[in-house]
Amino acid sequence: MSSTNWSILVILCCAISFTFASDPDTLQDLCVALPSSGVKVNGFACKPESNITEADFFFDGLANPKVINNTLGSLVTAANVEKISGLNTLGVSLSRIDYKPKGLNPPHTHPRATEIVFVLEGELDVGFITTSNKLIAKSIKKGEIFVFPKGLVHYQKNNGDKDASVISAFNSQLPGTLSIASALFGSTPTVPDDVLAQAFQIDTKLVDEVKTKLAPKKST
Repeated sequence: MSSTNWSILVILCCAISFTFASDPDTLQDLCVALPSSGVKVNGFACKPESNITEADFFFDGLANPKVINNTLGSLVTAANVEKISGLNTLGVSLSRIDYKPKGLNPPHTHPRATEIVFVLEGELDVGFITTSNKLIAKSIKKGEIFVFPKGLVHYQKNNGDKDASVISAFNSQLPGTLSIASALFGSTPTVPDDVLAQAFQIDTKLVDEVKTKLAPKKST
């Protein structure tokens, strides 16, 4: 095989691997996260193997529904590398989402992961929006699954009169969440009023009203 053909083959193989990859592949058996190290890497530095225990791979926080005390009527409980240090470099994580009747997990994105949800209880209206502004939406019920492609805006809404819950799986140890409304109207520092007013074709007074509602709550 000529050097030119060999180079093309290598480039194609790399392109294919990047297409299917999310978090980087692990290069050792374990790399339990050690956030306290202060080392800045794409992920967390590794805890010394001699200090690893079964607790680094265990979490019971998704077992039961959570108490919801917010105006949206939903609550996300994450089981990512920040909760399970043994997930570091493994490229997977879970969340549990609980919804009150009419509760909403508002439009948001996960910049680092595709999400797949499995309905534990109840029924939900779910959907995502493509980059051509097409809405892909469906009602799903207990035992059913729906997929939200990586990076696309999506939502879930409990339109029933009973509580609902799902388990979400991600192909990232830390998928990240960017809530559209909170990001635009509740950022620090804030996005200029005239930018939002022009983008949404609304008055700056309305922008201020929305910002007031979505402003980060100050701890007392």
